[in-house]
Amino acid sequence: MEQTAPAAASAIPKSDNLRWWVLITVILGTFLGRLDQTIVNLALPKIILDFKITVSAAGWIATAYILANAIFVPVWGKLGDTIGRKKVYVMGFVGFLIGSALAGFAWNLTSMIGFRIIQAIAGSADYPTAMAILAVTFTDMKERAQVLGLWSSSFAAASVFGPLIGGSLIDNFGWRSIFLINIPVGLLGLFMALKFIDESASDEKTRSFDWWGSISLGVALGALVLVLDQGPIWGWMSQGSMLCYAATLVFSALFLWIEQTVAEPIVDLKFFRISAFVNTLTNSFIVFMGMMGSVFLVPIFAETFLGYNAQQTGFLFIPMAFCIMVAAPLGGSLTGKIQARWVIMGSTAVAALGVFLFSYIDPRSGALSLIVPLAIMAFGIGFGMAQRTNIIASVVPPQEIGSASAILALVRNISGAFGIAIFSTILTSTIGRNVMTLAENSRLNLMTPETYKQFIGLIILKAQVSAYATVFEIAAVLLVIGAVTSFWIRIDNEIKSDEPVID
Repeated sequence: MEQTAPAAASAIPKSDNLRWWVLITVILGTFLGRLDQTIVNLALPKIILDFKITVSAAGWIATAYILANAIFVPVWGKLGDTIGRKKVYVMGFVGFLIGSALAGFAWNLTSMIGFRIIQAIAGSADYPTAMAILAVTFTDMKERAQVLGLWSSSFAAASVFGPLIGGSLIDNFGWRSIFLINIPVGLLGLFMALKFIDESASDEKTRSFDWWGSISLGVALGALVLVLDQGPIWGWMSQGSMLCYAATLVFSALFLWIEQTVAEPIVDLKFFRISAFVNTLTNSFIVFMGMMGSVFLVPIFAETFLGYNAQQTGFLFIPMAFCIMVAAPLGGSLTGKIQARWVIMGSTAVAALGVFLFSYIDPRSGALSLIVPLAIMAFGIGFGMAQRTNIIASVVPPQEIGSASAILALVRNISGAFGIAIFSTILTSTIGRNVMTLAENSRLNLMTPETYKQFIGLIILKAQVSAYATVFEIAAVLLVIGAVTSFWIRIDNEIKSDEPVID
């Protein structure tokens, strides 16, 4: 495809006020997209009843979204850099609105999955283009870090307010309302994008788009995300899982070969010669795997052992969102004052402490036993979030920020999927092992049907609670490892120029 990209320098809005409206615009778009992801899971019980489908079948509504989102993030990132970030951002917004409207009128499982795929493809344009738009709009390094921190906090806000807003909508207006509500809010966001965001792209002409690289990467990512999502159900050594492993390896190798032979690769492999880039991605992968894998289990524990309902559990996460929203810009404000690696290391260590505190919860715990660890962990994660994002945006050429941010988005998404899959498997296997150990080392003095039933129940309860503690301890150790890896995030002169730092 032949395109002449507008100059990147033309991207900066004409006044300071407009620059801050750009931030508000992309925060609204990101919040809306992430809100939709969190709300849909609440609606699944109602959708199951309306469509008369099984729970496992309904799971494909979420799986299809995750797959499509992962596959198209790098495509949008590259397109944004080449044909224009505003153009791609607006295209994504329009597609998301269309997908939302269609999903609101879905009539069966097949139509719902199809419309959710449309939503996911369009919604995946947000992260790489929004980050690139902010990076070229706010060129001062310190200001950019603070802005990226504020933008990053919208992810946390959406994950918390999703269940709170979604629960009320579903209870009062039915499950279709969670899709239809996107339309008025989305139209506002689309209007703001058209009004406030200036176009930006690479100065270089795009001669051809890397379709074969996109396809091979899409198949590799699709197979990987699919097995991470369905592996616990299928079995990690099942035929379906083995086919996914094979597809991931074969198409990953094919993708790497293609990217070394094409003139304009969808993922520029020379990014991986930049030590700060690679080490930041490594730290992000470890941190988000530990965080997502452990936080995923908190609502399950609260509802299973503490008797909380979904809405009560949602309230537990409000302080977590608040801490991330406060910590992200605070961490960003340290840019240029303290080396980024020390900020990331300290913040990751704080997050590890928060996760470790979860290992002390039991069925007698109160709400504070969950709120305090969540808040500490969230503050730690948030404090280093802007620094990580700013490093990725700063160590690559300005014309390739979208592609680089797409890689960061992929790493975070895949690491979260890894964390949930691995920690769920560890939890299940640890429970089984604990049951056997407790049964072998316990004795029942009075053998009656009632006491025997209580005896078995207590063993299972103890085995489950101990297994949760084990998983949280493993997650904390993983975050400590993540803190150590941040030591190798070295940036020459802490990014004093626009040139990439290649070691």
